[in-house]
Amino acid sequence: MATENVTAAEFNELISDNEIVIIDFWAPWCGPCRSFAPIYEKVSDKHTDIVFAKVNTEEEEELSNHFQIRSIPTLMIFREQVVLFAQPGMLSEGQLEEVIGKVREVDMAKVYEEIANQERSE
Repeated sequence: MATENVTAAEFNELISDNEIVIIDFWAPWCGPCRSFAPIYEKVSDKHTDIVFAKVNTEEEEELSNHFQIRSIPTLMIFREQVVLFAQPGMLSEGQLEEVIGKVREVDMAKVYEEIANQERSE
Protein backbone atom coordinates (compact mmCIF):
# COMPACT_ATOMS: atom_id res chain seq x y z
CA MET A 1 0.00 0.00 0.00
CA ALA A 2 1.36 3.39 -0.90
CA THR A 3 1.73 6.05 1.74
CA GLU A 4 -0.86 8.80 1.88
CA ASN A 5 -0.64 12.42 2.93
CA VAL A 6 -2.97 13.35 5.75
CA THR A 7 -4.27 16.73 6.86
CA ALA A 8 -5.69 17.89 10.19
CA ALA A 9 -9.19 17.73 8.67
CA GLU A 10 -8.75 14.03 7.80
CA PHE A 11 -6.78 12.96 10.84
CA ASN A 12 -9.50 11.90 13.32
CA GLU A 13 -11.39 9.90 10.70
CA LEU A 14 -8.18 8.17 9.60
CA ILE A 15 -7.33 7.14 13.17
CA SER A 16 -10.85 6.02 14.06
CA ASP A 17 -11.52 4.10 10.83
CA ASN A 18 -8.33 2.00 10.79
CA GLU A 19 -6.93 -0.48 13.31
CA ILE A 20 -3.27 0.43 12.83
CA VAL A 21 -2.04 3.76 11.47
CA ILE A 22 1.62 4.72 11.20
CA ILE A 23 2.36 8.41 10.73
CA ASP A 24 5.61 9.89 9.51
CA PHE A 25 5.92 13.56 10.50
CA TRP A 26 8.35 15.08 7.99
CA ALA A 27 9.30 18.25 6.08
CA PRO A 28 10.54 18.70 2.51
CA TRP A 29 13.77 20.41 3.59
CA CYS A 30 14.72 17.61 6.06
CA GLY A 31 17.56 15.39 4.78
CA PRO A 32 16.89 12.47 7.16
CA CYS A 33 13.18 12.67 6.20
CA ARG A 34 14.08 12.30 2.53
CA SER A 35 16.39 9.37 3.38
CA PHE A 36 13.67 7.65 5.41
CA ALA A 37 10.93 8.08 2.75
CA PRO A 38 11.97 5.11 0.53
CA ILE A 39 12.25 2.84 3.58
CA TYR A 40 8.81 3.91 4.76
CA GLU A 41 7.36 3.35 1.29
CA LYS A 42 9.00 -0.08 0.94
CA VAL A 43 7.70 -1.28 4.31
CA SER A 44 4.23 0.07 3.50
CA ASP A 45 4.13 -2.21 0.46
CA LYS A 46 4.60 -5.25 2.73
CA HIS A 47 1.81 -4.38 5.18
CA THR A 48 -1.33 -3.74 3.16
CA ASP A 49 -3.53 -3.97 6.28
CA ILE A 50 -1.81 -0.95 7.87
CA VAL A 51 -2.31 2.69 6.86
CA PHE A 52 1.00 4.46 6.31
CA ALA A 53 0.38 8.20 6.44
CA LYS A 54 2.63 11.21 6.12
CA VAL A 55 2.16 14.61 7.74
CA ASN A 56 4.08 17.51 6.23
CA THR A 57 4.93 19.56 9.34
CA GLU A 58 5.33 22.71 7.25
CA GLU A 59 1.77 22.49 5.92
CA GLU A 60 0.10 20.91 8.97
CA GLU A 61 1.34 23.01 11.87
CA GLU A 62 -1.85 22.34 13.86
CA LEU A 63 -1.18 18.57 13.90
CA SER A 64 2.52 19.05 14.56
CA ASN A 65 1.79 21.31 17.51
CA HIS A 66 -0.92 19.01 18.86
CA PHE A 67 1.54 16.10 19.00
CA GLN A 68 4.41 18.36 20.12
CA ILE A 69 6.63 17.41 17.21
CA ARG A 70 10.00 19.03 17.91
CA SER A 71 12.27 16.87 15.76
CA ILE A 72 11.74 15.27 12.38
CA PRO A 73 11.32 12.73 11.16
CA THR A 74 9.08 11.55 13.99
CA LEU A 75 7.19 8.29 13.71
CA MET A 76 3.93 7.65 15.60
CA ILE A 77 1.96 4.42 15.58
CA PHE A 78 -1.69 4.28 16.59
CA ARG A 79 -3.55 1.05 17.23
CA GLU A 80 -7.26 1.26 17.92
CA GLN A 81 -6.86 5.03 18.39
CA VAL A 82 -4.14 4.66 21.06
CA VAL A 83 -0.57 5.87 20.51
CA LEU A 84 1.63 2.84 21.11
CA PHE A 85 4.85 4.23 19.68
CA ALA A 86 6.25 7.73 19.20
CA GLN A 87 9.90 8.37 18.44
CA PRO A 88 11.91 11.01 16.63
CA GLY A 89 14.65 9.92 14.27
CA MET A 90 15.03 7.72 11.27
CA LEU A 91 14.56 3.95 11.55
CA SER A 92 16.14 1.30 9.35
CA GLU A 93 13.88 -1.10 7.48
CA GLY A 94 14.62 -3.82 10.05
CA GLN A 95 13.88 -1.53 12.99
CA LEU A 96 10.58 -0.43 11.46
CA GLU A 97 9.59 -4.05 10.79
CA GLU A 98 10.46 -4.93 14.41
CA VAL A 99 8.33 -2.09 15.79
CA ILE A 100 5.39 -3.12 13.59
CA GLY A 101 5.71 -6.69 14.86
CA LYS A 102 5.64 -5.49 18.47
CA VAL A 103 2.62 -3.25 17.83
CA ARG A 104 0.76 -6.22 16.35
CA GLU A 105 1.53 -8.31 19.47
CA VAL A 106 0.20 -5.79 22.00
CA ASP A 107 -2.75 -7.02 24.06
CA MET A 108 -5.10 -4.07 23.60
CA ALA A 109 -7.41 -5.27 26.40
CA LYS A 110 -4.51 -4.74 28.82
CA VAL A 111 -3.78 -1.33 27.30
CA TYR A 112 -7.40 -0.23 27.81
CA GLU A 113 -7.32 -1.57 31.37
CA GLU A 114 -4.15 0.42 32.11
CA ILE A 115 -5.70 3.57 30.63
CA ALA A 116 -8.83 3.10 32.76
CA ASN A 117 -6.73 2.57 35.90
CA GLN A 118 -4.70 5.68 35.14
CA GLU A 119 -7.85 7.77 34.63
CA ARG A 120 -9.34 6.53 37.91
CA SER A 121 -6.20 7.46 39.85
CA GLU A 122 -6.12 11.01 38.45
